[in-house]
Amino acid sequence: MATITANPARTTGTARRGGLVSQTGYITGRWLRAQYRSPALIAFTLVQPAIWLLLFGQLFKGVVALPGFGDSSYIAFLTPGIVMMTALMTSGWAGTTFIADMERGVMDRMLTSPVRRGALMAGQLISNGTTTVIQTIIVFAIGIAAGARYDGGAVGYLVTIVASMLVGTAFGSLSNAVALLTRQQEALIGIFQFVSLPLTFLSSIMLDLELAPHWVQVAARYNPVDWAAVAARQALSADPDWSSVARHGLYLAAFTLIVGYLSTRAFRTYQRSV
Repeated sequence: MATITANPARTTGTARRGGLVSQTGYITGRWLRAQYRSPALIAFTLVQPAIWLLLFGQLFKGVVALPGFGDSSYIAFLTPGIVMMTALMTSGWAGTTFIADMERGVMDRMLTSPVRRGALMAGQLISNGTTTVIQTIIVFAIGIAAGARYDGGAVGYLVTIVASMLVGTAFGSLSNAVALLTRQQEALIGIFQFVSLPLTFLSSIMLDLELAPHWVQVAARYNPVDWAAVAARQALSADPDWSSVARHGLYLAAFTLIVGYLSTRAFRTYQRSV
């Protein structure tokens, strides 16, 4: 009786034709299951933004009395900023999951499988994005309970959620790329702290830039975190400047796409160095 053997090249080709979307769905499911099996981590990531909002809201609430501050309610000004700060800080830990996979040998097996590199990156980022959305809703809920009010309606909230997800995706991609290049958790944490803190304080997250030195205002123009904060605040305002929302949103989307593409190419560097 003749024996039929599978052609490896044909099998690989068929698996690859499975599609980026379906492969991304499988990888996303894997990371979501891993996330929600760690209730302590979930609790920390959801409680942390609440602490930031309440802490900074009380610490800096007197700045509204300064001449030049453009908002009468500091908690209303701060809430969109904390949303972006939370997305930035949370995304910095994205690469630690890649490092854990490297240490267990899972990453090497993934890279020798037919799974596309874009799916490996996108699946992990989408799972992190679900946490970002939940954090955003919690921050808004606390801000509104503390007295924040927004006239932008559902569109304003939607713009803020999209902007926070773009921030999380962009800097999550960077975190993954650093993980692939350094393969060390200590290096990843150190590098991201070095990047995230200046990005936070060289933006309008906690303070109206009209009160900041000129050089800070100039630096903020090239800061993706500030682009997100500006777009969110404009969309949430009673009379949004939609041209500003669109301009800053396009800057942020372009930055996210470029960083995502370059970060995916870091897989090649990792494979060459193994």
